[in-house]
Amino acid sequence: MTSSKFLVALAVAATANAHAADAAVATQWGTVAEPAYPATVCGQPLAATLKPVNASADTLDKDPSRSQPDAARIQAAIDACPAGQAVKLVKGAGGESGFISGPLTLKSGVTLWVDTGVTLFASRNPKDYDTGTGACGTAGSASGKLCKPFIVADKTAKSGIVGGGIIDGRGGSLLTSGTNANARSWWDVAYQKRTQNLTPQTFRILQIQNGSDFTLHGITLQNSPNFHVWGYGVTGLTAWGIKLLTPSLAYTRDGYQCPAGTTPDVLTPATCFTPDTAINTDGFDTGYSSNVLLAYSYISVGDDHVAIKSSSGSGAHRHTYAHNHFYYGHALSIGSETNAGVSDIAVTDLSIDGYDSGTGGGLRIKSDSSVGGQVSNVSYTGICSRNISHPLTFDSFYSGATGSLYPSFTGVTVRDFHHLGSSKYQGGTLTFAGYALNGQNNPLTITLDNVVFDGTQPTYTPGHNGASLNPYATHFTLGPGPVSFASSIVASSANGVTITGNGAGGGTARSCGAAFVPLKSVLATSPI
Repeated sequence: MTSSKFLVALAVAATANAHAADAAVATQWGTVAEPAYPATVCGQPLAATLKPVNASADTLDKDPSRSQPDAARIQAAIDACPAGQAVKLVKGAGGESGFISGPLTLKSGVTLWVDTGVTLFASRNPKDYDTGTGACGTAGSASGKLCKPFIVADKTAKSGIVGGGIIDGRGGSLLTSGTNANARSWWDVAYQKRTQNLTPQTFRILQIQNGSDFTLHGITLQNSPNFHVWGYGVTGLTAWGIKLLTPSLAYTRDGYQCPAGTTPDVLTPATCFTPDTAINTDGFDTGYSSNVLLAYSYISVGDDHVAIKSSSGSGAHRHTYAHNHFYYGHALSIGSETNAGVSDIAVTDLSIDGYDSGTGGGLRIKSDSSVGGQVSNVSYTGICSRNISHPLTFDSFYSGATGSLYPSFTGVTVRDFHHLGSSKYQGGTLTFAGYALNGQNNPLTITLDNVVFDGTQPTYTPGHNGASLNPYATHFTLGPGPVSFASSIVASSANGVTITGNGAGGGTARSCGAAFVPLKSVLATSPI
């Protein structure tokens, strides 16, 4: 299917299915239906034996020598399970609902099924994740990842994680061994990046690497010490109806109303966390992966909602993000590593409510000349946003790092985008910066069609890191629908800004009346 035909099909599907629950999604590689759960459970379901207290397992594993009581039996069940079947975690006969485990390894063809009402808690003992350096659970000068992920799928095919249950990384729980035992949580360790510029060694909940056809369905991943989902080198990754949340109610207050003096910026160990103080907790990140679908999902985290990276391999190609709801988080981002190439990315029917956090972002492509590359054919269609400070960011000068890997963003389209504003940031700020420096001329080429900001119109971030002004090195096509801030875009040969169309056409702003869904209405552990 050509890109133009695909975009038409995607828009038609989004309109036709606006009121349908979990309808099939048109993607660049074909129509994808809601995944089916495995028909067969291998052996008997594994029954929980632990009873969490107030959604916390901290009273159950204070002794670091007993930090992962369920690891061996879960891993053994996975290892013995035949391809095409599932290992299922269920409640115990007495209502027990908790499992505690250290790192787990999935294998090809096997699905881990965490049943509704069940929580699989990650160990809070850094020794369980350590790679042999002794650095896991600390912050220092060492680079690289020195903690194993909680769950890893390495070179697997047709495996996955499903179910209505929860996988909890326990990012706000005090560590039980090492130099930070009973002194810091994983998030306190991570916060040392901000306070002391140290490199924290924390773990990701789920790492999918160099495999194919991985499925996430219905599962909740919450309170990750680092990224929630990190997939790289994957061909075929479907995440459908998942929920990613940090922090949950176990580590905060309703509405993230932490009392003064309880958060990491003023207290160690902290007793209350917000998304802005649970740092580097990206939601759904992929690196040089293709045929990626995220659909009907909910994300509220302390960093990027989504980050599409492309630093090696054959690049990142053919991603579809459809019918999703975002809350706290930095943006649906491409970059900053784009040097292996990114192409054919489609986003449709997305709502973003950033709760005026100050770091809230909307749509973003970010890179610089140290990690830049070609980003092409990216479409955003049917977006509702509010309460964010940076609704649209397309920035080839994202950081001050320099090199000879020059960014180039072409074929970007934003259509039917409606920003309802913010009482704190009004229309927010915008960035349109192609790359024109060091003898390079790689203008951002972008179409804005029916892009409407209510109330006070957006302003522009100052020029930075080599882009003298904003907009800079950008070729705009405006319309045929209205662009509410079109009058603020000025053509300039000196700045490399050209304009086709005027954005003064007629049209109706995308309806956002039913776009914003309280996260608590779909996830009981949510504070919002």
